[in-house]
Amino acid sequence: MSNVELGLFTPSSITWKIHSDPAMLIGGIRALFQQALHPQAMAGVAEHSNFREDAWGRLQRTGDYVTVVTFGTPAEANALTARVRKIHAHLGLDDPKLLLWVHMSMIDSFLDVAVRSGLALSKAEQDQYVAEMVLFAQAVGIDESMVPKNVAEMKKYFIDIAPELSASDDAKRAALFLTIPPLPTAVRFATPAAPAWAAVAALAGAALPNWARALYGWPTLPGQGLATDIAMTALRKSLLVLPFEGLLPPVLIEAKIRWGVNAA
Repeated sequence: MSNVELGLFTPSSITWKIHSDPAMLIGGIRALFQQALHPQAMAGVAEHSNFREDAWGRLQRTGDYVTVVTFGTPAEANALTARVRKIHAHLGLDDPKLLLWVHMSMIDSFLDVAVRSGLALSKAEQDQYVAEMVLFAQAVGIDESMVPKNVAEMKKYFIDIAPELSASDDAKRAALFLTIPPLPTAVRFATPAAPAWAAVAALAGAALPNWARALYGWPTLPGQGLATDIAMTALRKSLLVLPFEGLLPPVLIEAKIRWGVNAA
């Protein structure tokens, strides 16, 4: 089987390195906080999504999408992205400008959290990640010419779009849900899931860039950035010493077998 048939991203790609790291736990939640700060994008989600009734489902579908496109076969990835584009078109959520906002917030969150959590990435590798992720943007129908291809272009993108951003009522409700999601009674009272989730969500919120925290009206205290980095690094190290391989999604396990990557 050729590399073209094995997957859209190789095990040597920076995308594979970041998306298989435990730091994604925090980065994924931070991305949802950040994405909510575009009022038009958030209004579309609020109007067409049942995230309040199916909170865990939405989080799981987002994670599954990133995982399948990164580690699945090209056939699996293309089938899923085609289905997502069809759903976006049906719901009127296919505006390239808004799709780009969602994409860039995701990339910024994944990369920033990974670096601040202690994943060793050179400046060149960080640029390479942004460039590799253009493929993700194209997969949902964004023209390549619109997409930042390195960290400097990504930073300029956020400066340029800043006047359009605000924490709408929908965004604040989404942030509240992310921090205190509805849980089944048995899960809330019989397991540590609720406090554990709240702690990780609070850390993801603290990891937002200062401009995003300011839009939400959340204070940024002196030294908070350093304290957040220390906490994220500690969490990532804790997860790395766990039998993490046993917690990997099946599509990543299958990808390692397909590519001949040692699971150790």
